[in-house]
Amino acid sequence: MKRPVKSWNGRSGLAKVDLYTRVTAYMLLWAAVLVLGLLLLIRPIRHEAPLLLVVVAPLLNLANGVLCHRFLHRAMDAYLRPGTVLPPREVLPAAAVTAATAAAVLLEAATADVAGALPGMLGAALVPFLAGHCLILPRRTVAVHQTLLAGVLLVLVPLTERDTAQGVTTVLSVVFITGWLAVTVRLSLWVLGVVFELREARDVQARLAVAEERLRFGRDLHDILGRNLSVIALKSELAVQLARRERPEAVDQMIEVQRIAQESQREVRDVVRGYREADLRVELEGARGVLDAAGIDCAVTSPGPALDLPAEVQAALGWVVRETTTNVLRHGDARRCAIAVREEEGTVLLTVENDGVRTGAGGGDGSGAAGSGGGDGSGAGTGLVGLRERLAAVGGTLDAGPGDDGTFLVTARVPVARAGVGR
Repeated sequence: MKRPVKSWNGRSGLAKVDLYTRVTAYMLLWAAVLVLGLLLLIRPIRHEAPLLLVVVAPLLNLANGVLCHRFLHRAMDAYLRPGTVLPPREVLPAAAVTAATAAAVLLEAATADVAGALPGMLGAALVPFLAGHCLILPRRTVAVHQTLLAGVLLVLVPLTERDTAQGVTTVLSVVFITGWLAVTVRLSLWVLGVVFELREARDVQARLAVAEERLRFGRDLHDILGRNLSVIALKSELAVQLARRERPEAVDQMIEVQRIAQESQREVRDVVRGYREADLRVELEGARGVLDAAGIDCAVTSPGPALDLPAEVQAALGWVVRETTTNVLRHGDARRCAIAVREEEGTVLLTVENDGVRTGAGGGDGSGAAGSGGGDGSGAGTGLVGLRERLAAVGGTLDAGPGDDGTFLVTARVPVARAGVGR
């Protein structure tokens, strides 16, 4: 029992809903097969029905379960992918064996006294196919088919030598059973489809948040380089013209081009350094904004203006915030994320906790959504290994693993020589 539990806990919320919905539909199908199998073994049928029917009916019931299980699987996939149409070869075998099973039930009812068991037997014979049938057709078409089924049963049930009242009761019972099944299965798959759409929307939001950060960096580079490159182009052209005229001013223009190029190089280094050397305050606010934009509730707890740490410590902790935030967006299934900075006995403690755990997302290190770092964890600057290297440079450590209530927790500890964080 230990392995299935781990498998369930390792699934994302969406995967759990998907598995629960599908298993519930399969359970309804096989429960109907089991019920009919038991009813086919009652004493009147075994003693009064023809031997051929007694043998063939259970086999048809089993074949009905197997073929309709496959049909239901394809029908659920088709329902969750709008526009998908099942070919007749996927539908007809299940429909044929269901019709044969129902016919065998009616023949047994005509030759044996099954009393009040006929409604349950007919319902159990039809349920496996109708569980998938209600998913592949529009609602109105399903309603029309249910009405046609009721009409066919009103004609066939009296042939089993039942009076009008018994026939009508049997038909109404079967229509109720199959109608309830159609509503239940279709609503369950509709809810699952809505959950898939919400997840897709969240993925789009996450990608847009990352794209917005890239655009911001691109705008910064454009603002710095755009003007300087234009000046370099103009002065270079002027220097060419002056050089062709053998004017000494061409040297002055090239010296100016060289100066502007060196200044641009310095400014680009400053931009890249500011992007790479993360500031903790900026990263905390950035994490809150990016996660909120992606639809993830982010709570940030920090001393705010009282936060006073050495620059190298702030840079290392800022990288932890940046990397874990990125991984919550890319690799997890989080709805909430909590980031906290505090001091404990001369140590700055940064925690990032989220509820979007995915077992094994981080490769061999056991990291989850908040710590996978792209999945391989290799190389400086990526994954847990890169974060640990950055923290080790300032004497810090990093721990990552399951937290309370099924969350994933990343904890960074950095010793400080003075109390730099307010309590």
